[in-house]
Amino acid sequence: MTLADFFSRNRRVPTFWLIVFLSAWGAAAAARAALHVTHGLTAEYFANGERLGPPARRVVSPEISTGQIAGEWGGSPPAVFSARWFGYLTVGRPDLYTFATSSDDGSSLSIDGTLVVNNGGVHGEDTRTGAVRLERGPHFVLIEYAQAGGDYAMSWAWARGGESLSPVPPWALSPGRVPYWKVALAHVLDGLRLSAIWLLVMGGLFVAFKYLADVQIADGHEGEMARSQPGRRPLRGALGLALFVALAVLHTWPLASDPARLSRNDNGDTMLNEWTLAWFAHQAPRDPLRLYEANAFYPERRTLAYSEAMIVQSAIGAPLRWLGAGPVLVYNLVLLAGFVLTGWTMSLVISRWTGDWIAGLVSGILIGFNAHTLTRVPHLQAQHGEFLPLALFALDALLRQPGARQAVRLALWFTLQALTSVYLLVFTAAAMIAATLARPEDWWGRRSSRVLPHAALAAGLAALVLLPFLLPYWHVYQDQGLSRSLAEVRMYSASWTDYLMTPGRFHYAWWSRRFARGTALFPGFVGLALTGVAIWLGVAFRDRRARMCLAVGVCGVLLSFGPKLPGYAMLYEFLPPLHAIRAAVRFGYLGIVAVAVVAGFGLAELRRRLPGRIAGPLSVLVLVLAALEPLAAPLRLKRAEPIPSIYRQLRSEPGAIVVEVPFPSPRAVFTNAQYLLNSTEHWKPLLNGYSGFVPGSYRVHFKLLSGFPDAPSIAGLQARGVTHVFVHLNSYGADALRQIEATMALKKVAQEESIALYRLQSAGL
Repeated sequence: MTLADFFSRNRRVPTFWLIVFLSAWGAAAAARAALHVTHGLTAEYFANGERLGPPARRVVSPEISTGQIAGEWGGSPPAVFSARWFGYLTVGRPDLYTFATSSDDGSSLSIDGTLVVNNGGVHGEDTRTGAVRLERGPHFVLIEYAQAGGDYAMSWAWARGGESLSPVPPWALSPGRVPYWKVALAHVLDGLRLSAIWLLVMGGLFVAFKYLADVQIADGHEGEMARSQPGRRPLRGALGLALFVALAVLHTWPLASDPARLSRNDNGDTMLNEWTLAWFAHQAPRDPLRLYEANAFYPERRTLAYSEAMIVQSAIGAPLRWLGAGPVLVYNLVLLAGFVLTGWTMSLVISRWTGDWIAGLVSGILIGFNAHTLTRVPHLQAQHGEFLPLALFALDALLRQPGARQAVRLALWFTLQALTSVYLLVFTAAAMIAATLARPEDWWGRRSSRVLPHAALAAGLAALVLLPFLLPYWHVYQDQGLSRSLAEVRMYSASWTDYLMTPGRFHYAWWSRRFARGTALFPGFVGLALTGVAIWLGVAFRDRRARMCLAVGVCGVLLSFGPKLPGYAMLYEFLPPLHAIRAAVRFGYLGIVAVAVVAGFGLAELRRRLPGRIAGPLSVLVLVLAALEPLAAPLRLKRAEPIPSIYRQLRSEPGAIVVEVPFPSPRAVFTNAQYLLNSTEHWKPLLNGYSGFVPGSYRVHFKLLSGFPDAPSIAGLQARGVTHVFVHLNSYGADALRQIEATMALKKVAQEESIALYRLQSAGL
């Protein structure tokens, strides 16, 4: 009996199990909530090496690892920083426990006030151990770490008795003192709740994919049969779109449960992107010719070009903003749209190329939900690759049947992809070149007179449209020296371990966590297996479209090694766009794109060769595995606090110029991201700013304001025309607060909790 026969004869079975799963999940969730147990340690990060002053960020971390540290600093920690983690480690059995810290530079571990591991000093990555006897129950732990410059690394491990070292499990950690039975019960309930969710998800995916496979079978497996029934395309397209919406919700869960509040606002890049989307919605209808004259880093010009302008994403989010949606909600909806559209457009392209809808869905899942996209949730510019499959589709059409229409379509899709991100502009250009070179028979010899002029037309049209959007970047490059040196690029180039990094819960727990230091580029076993099938069966080389996409992947993987690749330095000298690429490792995304495409061809060829009784169940299995393999949910999100209403008081202040203090150091410039987000309530020019580039004027302002509110800082602000100062009171001591109140030039306008707004009188008044 087949699975289809089973479900057709037992229609109530899915409903029965649905009730069972939901009941189990509800009971486990209710019991778990009643325990009030939080897993992890309190983590404090400092933008100095001595753990002095208020922390730059304070969170509860489920683990202590290099990858976790990188995530907390938004992927770009200061050259010098420090951290400490504290809370309780609960053990269930009395024994002699061995602990180890592996760090670059120094670290230490104390338990119940006793130093157990001393791994201090300035050194490369080194592991040191210590042993202590622990009784059953909670024990206070304190881990301290300092990074003095260069590479950084940090992790800890433990072992009981004579066992080998292994990572300390997050479920045994808690910020507060909790009895062992509570910790253990919370761990069990978490497992039961997760198991119920997994069973529900797998059952739902099976039913959905079984239905989709039935639709494909009804349409026929071969491309000609599918194309002979064009009426089916809208239905399949709508079903595919619904599927990718559901997968986007699943892979980013619990984001969709509260998209207006849940966020990655613990990452400065996320808040920077939220500000960017909001700035476009504010400025585009008022003064589009001054779109790049953003309100950050006053008095610098074209400051939107200091980072990704994300024109396409901003245009998608602008109507939501105009309807009253807040910056967090707009960001999250545009983020979800990126996952959905990238997967959906790839599915449409592969379906057309192979004539196999199931193959298209698998390719769409592989490009939409993978290690790279799921680790870059804080980076909206990385999530919108929806126009790259369409550009490849248009390039194939132009090479096969060159004409003005195909040239215009290629220019359109390339331009739209370029306007999502400068990085993706360069990646897509490299992809187009590699893809074309892989098909010399289509443009060499007698065909060159037909193909090359239309390719030039496409390139010229794209350049003409992109020119006004790229000129601000050119001006910043000329005026501010915004460029990435080869030495800097080398630091952010790939290593082979990057292609083994994935946040997928199955892989991470079993083997990938040891590679957590790098950029996640693992394409997944499903994609690799199907790509291997395509190569083995010959379709990867026989089909020109598969071959050109395979070349795109090879090109991307090679370029991801940056200056480590012979010849990259020469390309860097002759191709100015490469000067904008700091993280060359991200070229590896093209490898994931190639795997997604070629895997689709491999599955389509496999389905053609296998009998229907095998192809059907195999298709469902592949779809389920492709959808679940990269799953990293539930994501670690936080609730974004609403912007204090005190910032709205400047809306009606004409000519206001603002600064927020304390003014962060250039090394801690990311802490200005919250200030940028605050400015969306008034849009006044702001001395503060955050981006991947820090102008010289910012350093001058930091030096000027380091003694605020002393006389030189007040005079300097007056000379720059600053009219209002937001003071974060909890960042100053009592003496400084008294000095602020006594400063005649500062007049308090309002105060909301720990934020005070002062009007700064101009000099001479």
